Formats: sequence, C-alpha cells, structure tokens
Amino acid sequence: MIEVEPFSPAHVDRFAKLFEAASSSCFCRYWHFTGTKNDWLDRCANRPEENLAEQAAAVRAADGSARGLVAVDRDAGDAVVGWMKLSPHESVPKLTRLPVYRALDAEPGTWVVGCFLVHPGKRREGAARALLRAAEEHVGAWGGRFLLGHPRRSSEPLHDEEAWQGPERLFIELGYTPIHDVGPYPVYRKVVAPADT
Repeated sequence: MIEVEPFSPAHVDRFAKLFEAASSSCFCRYWHFTGTKNDWLDRCANRPEENLAEQAAAVRAADGSARGLVAVDRDAGDAVVGWMKLSPHESVPKLTRLPVYRALDAEPGTWVVGCFLVHPGKRREGAARALLRAAEEHVGAWGGRFLLGHPRRSSEPLHDEEAWQGPERLFIELGYTPIHDVGPYPVYRKVVAPADT
C-alpha cells in the first residue's frame, strides 16, 4: 500500500536509498545548484554525497529548497519508493530562467512540480500518480493556488530517466490544462485552491 507524505527529516535515509537504487546522484539539488553545467556534472559523478548532504541539511532546517512529497510503501517496511519535488514558483529561478519558459508569468500562489523519481522496481505501479494527486491537497494546505507541471513531450517513448519531470499523459489524465503548448516543452496548470473571497 502506497501512502504519500510530506518529505521530512525522518525520511532522509530512505530517500537516499531511493536515489541510490535509481542510480541518481542529484539527490534533488539540481534546481538549486549555482555552478556551471560542467561543475554540476563533476559533482554528480565524483561527489554525490555533497548533494545528499545539502538536501538533508535543507530538510532539517525546514528550508523550502528541500520541499516535496514521498511515496511510502507500507508493505515494504515503509520504504520510500517515490519522490516528487514541489516548490513555490519563485524558489526555482533556474527553472523559470530557461529560455523555453522565460516568457511565462506565474500568478501569486503558483507552485511547480520540479521532478519525479520512482524506484526502478516500483515503476508503472501508480507511485507517480499518487504523488501528483496528493500534491493538490498539500499545495492547497501550504497556501498555494496553482500547480504547474513541465513534462517533456516526445513522439517516441521516453526512457524512464528522460521523463524526470513526469510523463505528460499523467498531467492530462489528472485534469491539468496546457498553458504553454509548445513543441517538446509544454507547461500544464491546475487550480488547486479557490481564490480568497
């Protein structure tokens, strides 16, 4: 049974095991890394423990850069089998500065799905869907009104590692609307909380 919870310090060790099982050395620090692309690649290849240490320190300090949701498998000893980064739009300027998204304005209260990671042995079993569905409630509880997804579109099936911002069909199936329907880089939006009256 999969249950979704906000990422907390109690999840750090199990979060690390998820990333290790997926051979992912970023530990969800990409959107916050300020060095060059080559610096990032060098760090991931040679010093991935720095990424994990940053993520662990950030969640322990309640730093928003570590915010996200985890999918916990109750039938597998509470293993973390899925992760989804959730961030206020303004806290991921590296994403919003990308040329393909630069012209988009986000309304106050907009949050973004930064990435997904699902354990290789648990893919296509509903973890990503559970995470995205739960995001609506959590973002609303955290004061957000809108949720944006930035999946990659491709005419050919993507390898799992290429779909790290989520499969486009998942956003469509859960009722997201395209607001930037351009080539391989669409942006989908969903209203998750009503406007204050």
